[in-house]
Amino acid sequence: MTATTTKATFPIDLSAYKQLSLDPANPTLTSEQRETLLANIQLCRDAIVFFTATGAARGVGGHTGGPYDTVPEVVILDALFRGAPDKFVPIFFDEAGHRVATQYLMAALHGELPVERLAHYREGHAELPGHPELGLTPGVKFSSGRLGHMWPYVNGVALANPNKVVFCLGSDGSQQEGNDAEAARLAVAKNLNVKLLVDDNDVTIAGHPSKYLPGFSVGKTLSGQGLNVNDGNPEDIDDLYRRICEAITTDGPVALINKRKMAVGIEGVEGSVHGHDVIPLDKAIAYLEKRGKTEAVNYLKNIEKPKQPYKFIGSGDKSGSNRGVFGEAVVSVLSRMSEAERKEKVMCIDSDLEGSCGLKIIHDTYPEIFISSGIMERGNFAAAAGFGMEKGKQGIFGTFAAFLEMCISEITMARLNYSNVLCHFSHTGVDDMADNTCHFGINNMFADNGLDDGYETQLYFPADAAQMTACVEAIFHNPGLRFVFSTRSKTPNILDTNGKDFYGEGYTFVPGKDEVVREGTAGYIISFGEALYRAVDAVERLKQEGIDVGLINKPTLNTIDEEVLAKVGASPFVLVVESFNRRTGLGSRFGSWLLERGLTPKYAHLGTHKEGCGGLWEQYPHQGIDPEGIMKKVRELIA
Repeated sequence: MTATTTKATFPIDLSAYKQLSLDPANPTLTSEQRETLLANIQLCRDAIVFFTATGAARGVGGHTGGPYDTVPEVVILDALFRGAPDKFVPIFFDEAGHRVATQYLMAALHGELPVERLAHYREGHAELPGHPELGLTPGVKFSSGRLGHMWPYVNGVALANPNKVVFCLGSDGSQQEGNDAEAARLAVAKNLNVKLLVDDNDVTIAGHPSKYLPGFSVGKTLSGQGLNVNDGNPEDIDDLYRRICEAITTDGPVALINKRKMAVGIEGVEGSVHGHDVIPLDKAIAYLEKRGKTEAVNYLKNIEKPKQPYKFIGSGDKSGSNRGVFGEAVVSVLSRMSEAERKEKVMCIDSDLEGSCGLKIIHDTYPEIFISSGIMERGNFAAAAGFGMEKGKQGIFGTFAAFLEMCISEITMARLNYSNVLCHFSHTGVDDMADNTCHFGINNMFADNGLDDGYETQLYFPADAAQMTACVEAIFHNPGLRFVFSTRSKTPNILDTNGKDFYGEGYTFVPGKDEVVREGTAGYIISFGEALYRAVDAVERLKQEGIDVGLINKPTLNTIDEEVLAKVGASPFVLVVESFNRRTGLGSRFGSWLLERGLTPKYAHLGTHKEGCGGLWEQYPHQGIDPEGIMKKVRELIA
C-alpha cells in the first residue's frame, strides 16, 4: 500500500487515501486491509458531502446521497482493479448518472483531475456537469446518459472483452426502466461476465418504491430474468467484499442487491427522499462539523451564490415557474368539474417527477385521480394514452423534455389509437440545466411525427406564467395529443410597448395563432418559450440603435399561421431564435415554410448546437442564443 501524492488547496486532505491492492481470489480481508478500506470509505464520503454541498451553496444543485451511498462498493472495486488489472475492465460504469460525484472523485484520486476543481462541482464552464460526459472532464471514462441506459451498453463492453469482468453500478430506480429488463435477458442468454452492484435504498426523487410500486422487488425481478442474485448489507465491509469476490469468481452475470438506507449516517437526510438531491447546506455543515472538518465548513460558509449579471429589458420583475404553473392551471380547470366527472374522465400519472413537473399540486388536491408511478416513462405515457382512448376521457402525463425521445413509439401508438393525452414536458431547452447535455430537452419537435392526415398533435411552449395559464385553460378539453413545454428556469412576465403585461387582463390563448409582440420594418425575429424574453431584450436594444426589428411569439410550434407567415415573409429578414436543437428545431422547418410560399427574406436560425457548459443561465450565452448573440446575428443579416 502507498499513499497517493494528491495535494491541492482542497480543504479535505485526499492524500490520505491509501492505494490498496486486493486479490479477488482471497475473499477474506486482513485487519490491515479492513482498516484501510474503512478509512478510505470515510475519507471519500466526507469529500463527497463537501464538494456536492458546494453545488448547494452556489444554487446549481446536484446529488449527494447516491454517490455517498456507493462509496464502499467503489473503494473495493478500486482496490481490485489495482490488484488484478488484467482481470477487469477498470471503469466504474454507473447507470445512475446523477452519481457523477463518484466519477469526479475517483478521477481526482487517480491524479487525472486536479483536486481543487472538485470544489467547482456543476459550476458554469467548470467542466463538471451533473452527469459524466466522456471527453469533457479529465478522468471521466464514459457518458452515462439518462437513468437506466448504461447496463445495455455495458453488455456490449462485456461482449468486446470476453475474458474480463465488467462492473455496472445500478440502483432500484434505474432497475425500473424497461432498458434494464432487456439488458438482463441478453446478459443471461449470452452468459456475459457482467456484475451488477445495485444500491437498493428504497428512495427515488418523489418517494419510496415500496410505497408507490408495491410488489416491485429488484432481487426477485432479476432472479426471474435468470441472474444469479444475492442480497446483503453493504455497510458490512467484510461481507460486501466477500460477496463481490464471489460474484467475480462466478461465471456469468451476477447481481449484488445492496440494501441500505439512503445517505446512511447523515443526520437529517438518512433514509429520506431529500438524500436523492444535493445535501442541504446546513446539513452538510453539521455533518462536517461533527467530523471535525473545520476548513471545509469555512469554505462552504464563504461561497457566494453567483447571480445573473445581465439586466433584461422588455420584461417585468414578476418571475414565474411555468412548470409549477402548469399544475396550478390544471387544478383550476379540474375544480370546475364535479368529483364524479373528474374520477370518470381524468387520470394523471407521474413518473417519479411530480415535484419537478408541477404535478404535485394535482396529487395533493385531487389524489383520487392521481397515480404515483415509477421511473417508467414509456409505460406511464402509454397508460395515460390508454385511459384517454375513449372519447371525452383525458390522460395527463408529465416528465422531463429530455425523456420525450424515449416515448416516441408510444406517442405514435397513441396517435393511431386516437387517444386524448395532455402532456407536460418540463425542463425543456437548456436554461438552468447543470445536468448538461444528456438532460437537454432539445428534440421536442420529434413529438409531431405523424402523417399529414393523422390524428392531431399540437406542441405548445408558453412564454411566461400568464400565458401558461391561458394555454392550459384553452386546450385542456381539446381532443388529441397536446404537448405543453416549460423550462426548469423561471421566466419573467413579458411586457408590451407601454410597459404593461402582454399576457395580462383580456388575453385569450388561441391555439395555432402566432402573436406580434413587437412590430418592425427591418425584419422579424421568431421565438417562443424562455427564448422570448431574451429576444424582447435584443429587439428593444436594437431599436435603441436605430434598427427597427420586429418580434413574433410562436407559442404553437407546429402549426402554420398563414397570416403571420406572409407578414414576416415580406420583410427583409427572418431569424428564428430557440433553445431547441438547430438540426431538429423550429428553425429547421420555418425556412421551408417560407420557401414553399415563394417568400424569400434573408433567413437564419439560432439554436442549441454544441455540448453544454454546466451551470445555469450560462448555458444560453454558451450557445450564442442570449441577447448579445441574437443582436450579433441581426447585425450580420442587415449588413
